[in-house]
Amino acid sequence: MAKRWVWTINLLVLGALVGAMFVIERLTAQEQRFMLNCASELTDRNELLDKDVQHYLLVDLVTSGSTAQVNYRYYSVDGSSAGSISMQGKVDKIDQDSNTYFVSVSTKQETPSVDMPQHMQYLSYVSSLNINEKGEHNLSLELLDIDKAKDYAVVLFQPSNTVCGCRLVH
Repeated sequence: MAKRWVWTINLLVLGALVGAMFVIERLTAQEQRFMLNCASELTDRNELLDKDVQHYLLVDLVTSGSTAQVNYRYYSVDGSSAGSISMQGKVDKIDQDSNTYFVSVSTKQETPSVDMPQHMQYLSYVSSLNINEKGEHNLSLELLDIDKAKDYAVVLFQPSNTVCGCRLVH
């Protein structure tokens, strides 16, 4: 009878230790979070007026676990807003060999303006077409060059074919 109590107590202690290990692991495990703040200059060639129209593009990428959000914000040279597109989805894959993030966008919100840059028009059209027909818009972000010591990266966004200088945010 005494052996049965010893075994019962040992099993309870072992169960408590295993449970404590799972709780500690869950509390200390952090989701992988990645954040980029990117900027680029856009030039739209207006052949009717025979002049170039300049815009600035700011792109923010935030990933947390498997969720992703990409915000495109467009500005005129004078600093006034020229529109924005906010996309939400998930990270499908991270290719460590090519430093490429593959994101599947399922929803988006747009804030258009009267003078939308051609880049925004294209991105709006392509993403709407894909979301309406396939239920998702796939994009990739390839880190072409990265300097972790300076928290800086050069990133290629596809399918918009845009290269941006980006700040890595920790």
